Amino acid sequence: MAPVVCLQIDAFAERPYSGNPAAVCLLEDERDRRWMQAVAAEMNLSETAFVRRQGDGFDLRWFTPAVEVDLCGHATLAAAHALWSVERVAGDEPISFQTRSGRLTAARRGDLIELDFPATAPGTAELGAEEVRALADALGVVPDSVARSTFDLLAVVGSEDTVRRLEPDFRRLRELGSRGVIVTSVSDDPGFDFVSRFFAPGAGIDEDPVTGSAHCCLGPYWSERLGKTEMTAYQASSRGGVVHVRISGERVILAGRAVTIFKGELTSAATA
Repeated sequence: MAPVVCLQIDAFAERPYSGNPAAVCLLEDERDRRWMQAVAAEMNLSETAFVRRQGDGFDLRWFTPAVEVDLCGHATLAAAHALWSVERVAGDEPISFQTRSGRLTAARRGDLIELDFPATAPGTAELGAEEVRALADALGVVPDSVARSTFDLLAVVGSEDTVRRLEPDFRRLRELGSRGVIVTSVSDDPGFDFVSRFFAPGAGIDEDPVTGSAHCCLGPYWSERLGKTEMTAYQASSRGGVVHVRISGERVILAGRAVTIFKGELTSAATA
């Protein structure tokens, strides 16, 4: 089999060693799921992306160290950045990915990379009282409101300070049964519209530094409440990251920057 080129890229990052690191493996041959999961566990990042040319576009799969996931924003941004960086795609050419969430696209707009993703607006169905109580106990704070999106629970709290000071019980969060929990509030900083944090211990990630897919839920939620279709968000993890969000019907356009940290190859033994 051909060697596998791998890059580690900080996505939604304004500078190196910020944002959310993702590994991107550029495949020449089809690989089985067990091999990809083993590589993702070895990389031990919140996501490892596997990219393989397929027709006019690319097949794209995402793995945490523990599971394959249906949608990931930062590793998609990293994958696009990698393909342009190693010149497998011309710098001005948009990229089409086939994924478990359908066709996703990436395009350059100035120094930003724009991703066209499906909206996953939180639903109107109320959570049961026991579910809300279990969530509040796990977070250590009672949310102002709680909703469920396609993948996650959304907890809205009263202030940015509350978001930043959260010290959740990850064991209890793991027992809630959703992919993850998004906690959000309006931003105190006039440069941002809203802030958030994202916890996904059930998927093997206690706290994800910057979560593109969570903004597919956050974007529609805050668009309705703030009366805006374009917003700038900050994910307030220890690394931190900026996500530009634009609502376009049933789609959410996410934009951010990326920085390559290193590039290498898996050894022949590791590609067997």
